[in-house]
Amino acid sequence: MKLDDLLQQPCAWLATGADTGTVVSSRIRLARNFRGAAFPGWAGEEECERIWQQMRPILLDLPSLAPSFAFSMAELEEFERMILFERHLISGEMAQRQRGSGLVARRDETISVMVNEEDHLRLQSMTPGLALQQIWQRMNTLDDEIEARARYAFSPRLGYLTACPTNVGTGLRASVMLHLPGLSLMNELNPVVKGLTKIGLAVRGLWGEGTEAVGNMFQISNQITLGDREENIVRNIEQIVLELVEHEKNARERLLEKREIVLRDHVGRALGILSHAHLLDSKEALNLLSGLRLGIDLGILTGVERTAVDRLLLLTQPAHLQQREGKMLKPKDRDRVRADLVRTQLAAAKGLS
Repeated sequence: MKLDDLLQQPCAWLATGADTGTVVSSRIRLARNFRGAAFPGWAGEEECERIWQQMRPILLDLPSLAPSFAFSMAELEEFERMILFERHLISGEMAQRQRGSGLVARRDETISVMVNEEDHLRLQSMTPGLALQQIWQRMNTLDDEIEARARYAFSPRLGYLTACPTNVGTGLRASVMLHLPGLSLMNELNPVVKGLTKIGLAVRGLWGEGTEAVGNMFQISNQITLGDREENIVRNIEQIVLELVEHEKNARERLLEKREIVLRDHVGRALGILSHAHLLDSKEALNLLSGLRLGIDLGILTGVERTAVDRLLLLTQPAHLQQREGKMLKPKDRDRVRADLVRTQLAAAKGLS
């Protein structure tokens, strides 16, 4: 499978269903390491390459990953690695790695394994909407398939051993991507974020750790992996997300009731700029697309499908733009191409092209 093939299909975290649009996607990651081998950050390039070459055929043969594809980071250009990052298949740290690191994933991108990122293995599953219980079962099955073929670093007292102490124990990170424009427009987001932090949850931006929250997209995940069962962690995150969805629903209802003109202006301005702009940077595009998404969900904006807007959330990202153009672009050129793409896609979605 080639990167061009990936661009022809929807990515796993953005396929949308018939929900309110508040819960964009769910994801579970497991950190695993091999007994008797140094963590990737301490291992030399040759040892990492040996592990990658050993694990690649094993992973490609696993039932949970079939049909699958594999990419060695050393074989990809920088912007090609960024495409995988923008599709949430690899982390920002993985995008900086080269020889000795790689990715094996299902062709539909719902299950993937990073080899030699921070840990020897980072197992991941994604799906649209709120479905943590479902993808935890997928992860558990994949984990068992790998453990039947390899020896994990495991302590009877501590659990799974990981490169970062915060992952020791279950090695599990359950996260949910939420679109929260209602709370943002009602100026109620900061208290919510502070409350989540106080109960031990991490709140990150669209692209994960170290990224700002653009487009009113937030990732909510657990920080504690030691001393609790995987099922309890997943259940706790799911319950908190359901409460957040209710808060967002109430905020949207109050927007319609008390600030309808402000709301309609917000959506209308977003549509106007996106339909006529000739320069758009990625941050502005995401923020404006968030306005369209909100308008569609509330029935204010008609004639544009949410799937078209969601598709633009990905296609307007720098690496996807450059892959689409078939060449590297300077920032100003990307802004021009991005604006052209958005205008064309929105016109087509509205039947105006």
